[in-house]
Amino acid sequence: MSPLINDRRGFSLIEMLMVVGITTVVAAMAVPMMSNTIGNFRLSGDAHSVASAMALAKLRAASNFSQARLFVDLTTRTFHVETLQKPPAAVAWITDGGSTTLSTGVTFGFGAIATSPLNSAIVQSLPCVTAAGAAIANTACVLYNSRGIPVDPSGAAPNVGAPTGNNALYLTDGTAVYGLLLSATGQSKLYRRTFLPRYGRCNDDPRRDASGGRTARG
Repeated sequence: MSPLINDRRGFSLIEMLMVVGITTVVAAMAVPMMSNTIGNFRLSGDAHSVASAMALAKLRAASNFSQARLFVDLTTRTFHVETLQKPPAAVAWITDGGSTTLSTGVTFGFGAIATSPLNSAIVQSLPCVTAAGAAIANTACVLYNSRGIPVDPSGAAPNVGAPTGNNALYLTDGTAVYGLLLSATGQSKLYRRTFLPRYGRCNDDPRRDASGGRTARG
């Protein structure tokens, strides 16, 4: 018989323990990195979903020549598009499509971030209002008039306020914040800001927005 076939030698216990130890160390380093990557994908995906819903609300307003809005429920972490039903039917806000829930661990908020990229106070958009004009608690609203221009709510529908550039929605997973800023012309901008507790500062990462523009650094 060949000497290779008769050779019954294998790996020693020390060699096997070394392989197991190296594998454990590599896995210990890879798991947190993979977890962070998945978390970033979730937050980024939710931010782009909200941006798409915002663009859809603008499209609905302009195409139907009526008001439309992005309705955000801050408590349930959901959002959906609504269009205003016009006379002769009763004036009412009608849900357009289904409601979307943010990913696990993602909420509407801005964590430790204190200022927007424009160095102004960071706040969510104004609350949505009922058709009668009453503010709805724990909501944020991006309202478009019949020309697809963002406006402030003002009393009972179909009344609206003046065009505004103060609309903003923020999402966070506790490690980073995505901000969706809307100008008075309806152009949306998306940015990502990471809080660096070790250095006591924030790191801005401008991203392309839905209209192809870029944000300014904070």
